[in-house]
Amino acid sequence: MASVKKDNRLTSSQSSMCVGFAGVFSKTVTSPLEVVKIKSQVGTFYCKKGFWQSFLLIYQNEGIRGFWKGNLASCLRLFPYTAVHLTTYKKLVHLHMDELGFISQWRAIFAGGLAGIAAALTTYPLEVAETRLIVQNCRQPTYVGVAHTLSKIYRNEGLLALYRGFSLTLLGAFPFSIGCYAVYMNLDKLWQEPPFRFTPLQNFINGCLAAGVAQTLSYPFETVKRKMQAQSARLPHFGGVDVHFSGMMDCFIQVVKNKGVLSLWNGLTANTIKIVPYFGLLFTCFEMCKQGCLYRNGYIVSPLSYKLAPGVDQSLGPYELEDAKRYLKNRNFGSGESSFRNRW
Repeated sequence: MASVKKDNRLTSSQSSMCVGFAGVFSKTVTSPLEVVKIKSQVGTFYCKKGFWQSFLLIYQNEGIRGFWKGNLASCLRLFPYTAVHLTTYKKLVHLHMDELGFISQWRAIFAGGLAGIAAALTTYPLEVAETRLIVQNCRQPTYVGVAHTLSKIYRNEGLLALYRGFSLTLLGAFPFSIGCYAVYMNLDKLWQEPPFRFTPLQNFINGCLAAGVAQTLSYPFETVKRKMQAQSARLPHFGGVDVHFSGMMDCFIQVVKNKGVLSLWNGLTANTIKIVPYFGLLFTCFEMCKQGCLYRNGYIVSPLSYKLAPGVDQSLGPYELEDAKRYLKNRNFGSGESSFRNRW
């Protein structure tokens, strides 16, 4: 799927900061689409009249604030999710590399799927909190803030309620990985050239295409997961879910029986529309943040362009470059001091 490319000229903390800033910004800007998508998946009355009408109903009933419900939980989830995902992915890739350091594309995608599961397990309670905050009416709230949501769910429904529907994350990872694999295996046919010649624009299109296919294939699992996260006998109208069920399989059955098979893809329009602006903002913000860090590290001459600093070895890491600068500074200082002595 689309992801930012690692740059060895950044420190680990700088990379994390850039990814975090880009993720928070892109999530915040596309939050209205995410709210409409999740409400459509759960089946609240706001989203029973179509995509455009959903925006109008949310605005009329909850105001402009209603489009950013749950965004804080989503943004808070981003940082631990990214950290766990990257750490797990690196270890899995290293484990599956051959003696030459090569890993097949299928194994790399599989490693990404497993890393995603590990990260989802760590941050799943925040996803449940996000769903509950989005589904409720913010003018008549049951929950106030992320911490209150987590504590209230834990007190009233128990620890397992914070992991309700997690098994669907595992099941959805398989069609998701297959979708990514199918796209990336056919990119050379799509562009009529080998992958190593792809331009940044082509890679961006590839990432969006892979995200669209993978998310469409795994979407029914996410729909049922959102319904399971939202439903609670302790909430008004059982959390606003359009069908009542007793478990995962019963949820699938009740949805298909009462709403039809296609209702498993409710909200797909909002999800698909969200892909391009989300990844576009993600890449743009990451590159802007990266430029600032590269300028600070001394690799480029300005934070507003990628013009390389003259005489700087771009293959050096940031700490190596700093050591080299310190060494040259000390050497120049020493030669200047010796010439001063020779003069006197």
